[in-house]
Amino acid sequence: MLNRRQLLGTGVAGATLVSTRAWSQTSNRGLPEAALTSESATQAPVVPTTGVDYNPVVTLNGWTLPFRMKDGVKEFHLVAEPVERELAEGTTAYLWGYNGTSTGPTIEAVEGDRVRIFVTNRLPEPTSVHWHGQILPSGMDGVHGLSGPGIPTGKTYAYEFDLLKSGTFMYHPHADEMVQMAMGMMGMFVVHPKDPTFRRVDRDFLIMLNAFDIDPGTYVPRIMEMTDFNLWTWNSRIFPGIDPLVVSQGDDVRVRVGNLTMTNHPIHMHGYDFKVSCTDGGWVPPEAAWPEVSIDIPVGAMRAFDFKADHLGDWAIHCHKSHHTMNAMGHDIPTFIGADKTAVTQKIRQVQPEYMPMGTAGMADMGKMEMPIPKNTVPMMNGWGKYGPIEMGGMFSVVKVRQGIAAGDYSDPGWYDSPPETTVAEWTGDVPAPVEVTDAATHYTDLSKISG
Repeated sequence: MLNRRQLLGTGVAGATLVSTRAWSQTSNRGLPEAALTSESATQAPVVPTTGVDYNPVVTLNGWTLPFRMKDGVKEFHLVAEPVERELAEGTTAYLWGYNGTSTGPTIEAVEGDRVRIFVTNRLPEPTSVHWHGQILPSGMDGVHGLSGPGIPTGKTYAYEFDLLKSGTFMYHPHADEMVQMAMGMMGMFVVHPKDPTFRRVDRDFLIMLNAFDIDPGTYVPRIMEMTDFNLWTWNSRIFPGIDPLVVSQGDDVRVRVGNLTMTNHPIHMHGYDFKVSCTDGGWVPPEAAWPEVSIDIPVGAMRAFDFKADHLGDWAIHCHKSHHTMNAMGHDIPTFIGADKTAVTQKIRQVQPEYMPMGTAGMADMGKMEMPIPKNTVPMMNGWGKYGPIEMGGMFSVVKVRQGIAAGDYSDPGWYDSPPETTVAEWTGDVPAPVEVTDAATHYTDLSKISG
């Protein structure tokens, strides 16, 4: 795996770039500059200064790709390349991505725009980009060998098409797809409605679900894995490295979630119910939007949901598959619940005096104990809240609803101070005795006696 400095030394990055428009060769002198970043924190949204007004999305732990206008066309420049991504503090992965990050930067435009997206390939093999969910000419669909040629190493191709509908879409390779997507090549593509008032919200968050299998102490994903992933991520970050969703009380909020993992994810948000506002196929009519507290995101799909931020507090948002809110999991981890490890602990401490037996009473010890772990590995559960260890990892974050947060302010406001009368606490009064049921049959109705 090459990092950026090593890549420059290979001559690949400095190779002559040849752009193609609609798969025909043209000069590369007019290429827009390719914006790059290696930041892992959520970056400020890009507010439009010309053209149709829209409220920009905030990509959690990500950023939005700049564009330039040329002859009425919005031009973007994606660079497919090896990247180093900090998954959480102390844990880095050697991935493939776009413009310095994985997941790649979010592309934002407006319904009716014509876009021209230059893609420069700095990978060691050909690639392509499929514009997942977009309605476009077949030749721009980005399926290697079917809709057009792959992009060779060191070359730049251009995809050009009109944005025929608004919604949330994704982009990813359809060239050596198993390898390139397993290495982290994916991103989101948001098309805003041409009517600025259509389904507008105050805060609009974007999450890409992806996953990796990276052995403890190593850096490169195991690309042949099909089911046993051990790092479940949002925008290639794992809790506690995932930023909170910060909103002001009273805001209308949208959360858009795309899934390019190999399994479904039931995303659950605490403290609220919400309405599903958009799917891959388009906007759900307001009268048909259905209420949920969890929404399942199928593989290769997108769902968006809206809610009014009425309830102050720190509210968990996470995948409800319990192993997806853990880190460094695996099928080969034994269960020690109920086991007596006294004898084996004594023997192990003869060669490793710092050894601490764990798991005999559950895994919560992992959240509060600090012990040596392999280099470049994150604990199974990590992160501290106001009241102690949160005992979560992976696909987990917090919706932080506060009063008076200014528009455009997404900085972390800290932990919520719950009024004492609304916070769970130890009960010191009398506890009623449990009710003993002596004849359970009396609690049921004999349905055979109901006429009709």
